[in-house]
Amino acid sequence: MDIKIVKQKLEEVEECSNEIKKILKDNNVYLINVMGSPGTGKTSLIIELIKSLKNKYKIAVVEGDIAGQVDAKKIDALGISVIQLNTEGECHIEPISIKNILGYFDLNEIDLIFIENIGNLVCPAEFDLGENFKIAILSIPEGDDKVEKYPLLFSTADTVVLSKFDMMQYFEFDDNMVEKSVKLLNESSEIFRVSSKTGEGIDPLVKFIEERVKADLK
Repeated sequence: MDIKIVKQKLEEVEECSNEIKKILKDNNVYLINVMGSPGTGKTSLIIELIKSLKNKYKIAVVEGDIAGQVDAKKIDALGISVIQLNTEGECHIEPISIKNILGYFDLNEIDLIFIENIGNLVCPAEFDLGENFKIAILSIPEGDDKVEKYPLLFSTADTVVLSKFDMMQYFEFDDNMVEKSVKLLNESSEIFRVSSKTGEGIDPLVKFIEERVKADLK
């Protein structure tokens, strides 16, 4: 009985994810799921990407947190449409929540949606949210062993961002080893070394995202 229930839940998740994909495709909207630990720099990266992309795309954000709306206020201050999703204890966002939230946006007025997932290296990687593109963030202060310890997140990401790269001098972090570890899990994943504070690496990442959006929304 337990196995049957789990299977049913997984089927429901997949069905909902496919429904999201259809809604986005029908409205020509691109969805990016940003995942990483608490404090890894997800919000800061999204803000920098918004600044670089807002003149080309109409952007919206789904801000996921256990509670509060601290980061949503930062996005709102940029004049960007944002919806706060509080999971009230859940360690991840499920596709049904994204499907419901899409109804609050005017998708005819949006080209690109960022989801800032719950700060976690485990649970968010287990749920397909109907996204076109997944970004996994690993910050330098977290240590270079996280790819080995949490392989699922990095194996499913389209790109891995090594954030807070301006802090490399303060930590023993082997970025080349991390890149090799990521490539062993997912050869096609792109690696970017980025600092939201200094702007290092933002332009190449923006260019990569633009190329993906253009390719997928032909």
